[in-house]
Amino acid sequence: MIAYLDSSVLLRLVLGQPGALTEWPQVEQGVASALVEVECLRTLDRIRLEERLDDGEVATRREAVFRLLDSIEVVEITPPLLRRAAQPLPTTLGTLDAIHLATAATWREVRDGELVLATHDVALGNAARATGLPVVGL
Repeated sequence: MIAYLDSSVLLRLVLGQPGALTEWPQVEQGVASALVEVECLRTLDRIRLEERLDDGEVATRREAVFRLLDSIEVVEITPPLLRRAAQPLPTTLGTLDAIHLATAATWREVRDGELVLATHDVALGNAARATGLPVVGL
């Protein structure tokens, strides 16, 4: 399976949280927006401050994020991608999730390939399904 991975999927893996993507073993190729690095690292920093993670734990989690990013295709954010994300959508969606959806849809069109969107975010999942992308993780 080729899966577009949003940060909710990567963070549950990195943090060892319950409810991680059950389809993870079937993901042969991962694709993600360059946004995921910022989202994941900002989340880890917020957890570090709120839960007082020690330096070793922070280093381990950040290293896990970088390893995951090295193992997947990271799509850069371009002006055409941002223009696509700015277009009206069939469901309510925030800015960052619109960029994720635009990235996944554009990747699928350019590659003319099968792609599922992996997310634990209900709003992003609903928008993806409403635009014809299959969704796993909800």
